[in-house]
Amino acid sequence: MRLEPLYQRDREQAIQEGNKQREQRLVIRQLNRRIGEIDTSLIERIQGLSLEELENLGEALLDFSSVADFEIWLNQQSI
Repeated sequence: MRLEPLYQRDREQAIQEGNKQREQRLVIRQLNRRIGEIDTSLIERIQGLSLEELENLGEALLDFSSVADFEIWLNQQSI
């Protein structure tokens, strides 16, 4: 059995997870700066987003002026 393909797959997954975590931290910092400190329940919802959704949130948050705007955006992602 060749271990190289398994190692490569695991390595790629680790890189993707690291990218997702960095994106989550960046978006949380941006949200805190844009609309104020967000609570833990909203942070947990951010952590449940896919990488693509995090990227979309990174753009959308530029239009937020309140936590309510962010919550509306989150609820639209669940549809």
